[in-house]
Amino acid sequence: MEQHFPKHVAIIMDGNRRWAEQRRLSRIEGHRAGASNALEIIKYLDSRGVSYVTLYSFSTENWNRPAEEVSELMRMLEQYVEKESHKLDKLGFRINHLGRTDRLSAKLTKAIENAVAKTRFNTGIAVNFAFDYGGRTEITEAVKQIISLGLKPDDISEDSFANYLNTAHMPDVDLLVRTGGELRLSNFLLWQIAYSELYFSPVLWPDFNTGEMAMALSAFMQRERRFGGD
Repeated sequence: MEQHFPKHVAIIMDGNRRWAEQRRLSRIEGHRAGASNALEIIKYLDSRGVSYVTLYSFSTENWNRPAEEVSELMRMLEQYVEKESHKLDKLGFRINHLGRTDRLSAKLTKAIENAVAKTRFNTGIAVNFAFDYGGRTEITEAVKQIISLGLKPDDISEDSFANYLNTAHMPDVDLLVRTGGELRLSNFLLWQIAYSELYFSPVLWPDFNTGEMAMALSAFMQRERRFGGD
């Protein structure tokens, strides 16, 4: 593997709705195009030797979108998880879910659980779908767990705290990519990106192909990571 190559890539897949609007398509068609693109990017990252990829699929704030759009998106995701999990399993990829499940439909929750269980022993790239996920909520829930266990302050370190996050036992994010031209983090993996390299692209997610991903990886390789050193 190339020197300083990222082990963990996280992606804020932004621009599905704008992509659809530019083509006079429905918003759900934009989400479908984005979901289709995700598989190609996952396969490409696996081919480059990346061990983990985390995709920001639906944030805790996305519930504030129009009810009709959210309903359609949920139905699409039910089908997507069932269909794409078979493809990912055949490719030897592992599926993980980051976020809440208590607000999802029983059918979608079951599909997620089945996908995680079916692929848990695969040895390819680990694909983390951050769905109904928010960084602040994740940290808050970790604190609640620690309090409920009665741990003492001296028992808590940065390393031990990380074990109560959704990404327990995973490496921190090396490279965070955001598509669609926005320059913000949007409550995504706030703990895990403390020392990540950030890459912002103006390209809308459905058009962010493997060539664009190669450019992001190349930019990462050219940066000197000091982790707070001189």
